[in-house]
Amino acid sequence: MSLPLESVRVLDLTRLLPGPYCTLMLADFGAEVIKVENPYNGDYARGYEPNLDQDSAFFHSLNRNKKSICLDLKTEEGKGYFLELVKQADVVVESYRPGVMERLGLDYEQLKKVNDRLIYCAITGYGQTGPYRNQPGHDVNYISYAGLLNLTGEKEGKPIIPSAQIADIGGGALPAAVGILLALLEREKSGTGQFVDISMLDGVVSWMQLLLPAFFKEEEEPKRGEQMLNGGLACYEVYQAKDGKWLSVGALEPKFWKNFCEAIGREDLISHINSPPEVQEKMKSQISGIVLTKTSSEWMEVFREVEACVTPLLTFEEMIKDPQITAREMIRTFEHDTLGSIRQIGIPVKLSGTPGIIHSRAPKLGEHTDEILKKIGMKK
Repeated sequence: MSLPLESVRVLDLTRLLPGPYCTLMLADFGAEVIKVENPYNGDYARGYEPNLDQDSAFFHSLNRNKKSICLDLKTEEGKGYFLELVKQADVVVESYRPGVMERLGLDYEQLKKVNDRLIYCAITGYGQTGPYRNQPGHDVNYISYAGLLNLTGEKEGKPIIPSAQIADIGGGALPAAVGILLALLEREKSGTGQFVDISMLDGVVSWMQLLLPAFFKEEEEPKRGEQMLNGGLACYEVYQAKDGKWLSVGALEPKFWKNFCEAIGREDLISHINSPPEVQEKMKSQISGIVLTKTSSEWMEVFREVEACVTPLLTFEEMIKDPQITAREMIRTFEHDTLGSIRQIGIPVKLSGTPGIIHSRAPKLGEHTDEILKKIGMKK
């Protein structure tokens, strides 16, 4: 079966999470992704705990379907090999701070002289322009500048750092993948590549679709725990059950709220779905008391045939066994040549004709160096 990106060669200079997640999406759909790693320690993610072999479980998950070549880009020899690879590449992805690749003489302006069809994607915290361009940062910093972290958490409580990396993946990896695919599509018309400038801060700001437009209109700062979808409504909240587990209620629409109120025996609350904050707080207190009278499984039995958008908060152990997760193959078992059967996160994009596949394990550091250099007619 032909995969959509099997004719695309990607040189991946990125490490840790945002860049490798981006290139993972490309690799799962057939792109030849070559991780260009330094010969000393490679991608820092290899050293995380826990390990599966000499590399971390984290690294194995993000770098399946890829190859690894070791090059020291600070040496003339390493640069020479890299430039030869660029001649036959479609995409370069890097996540260094602005200026690093320029100092190496390997920035887009130099590489496009070698290959004018090259698509060069740079994933950084703040982008290639602006006063913060050279600042270091991590996910927590980008969601802070975007105004997201200030709104995350309970009313009158401290901001709570999300457990998943919103800026790294949602603000960086996903826009980068989209940008690369758009540039590949445009190249079919123009015949030339282009520079893709991805700022993780930009990406997070673009996520604020339900909050920023309202601010533009009203010029009133939203408050933590008081907005429609972050704790301000009784119909969109989490409630603790008798066994200490939690239920999420997403009964935003009147029909779902009506069903929810009827199921808990509080039809009198139906008309108050959009009541002011003080009424919402009173309703949340009343609903909390009711939910505490049954275990989470008992409540899920109540709502089994009731359309009210009520779901349990699952642990990882529960999630990986959930029938919906299983049916969608979001937990996959892959046969590793030395580790045996290992579990992997599945492929979220489902194509009917050319679905993505897991065809190879994550590479050992420099495992494909000789193979790749031989392919381009060079020896190391």
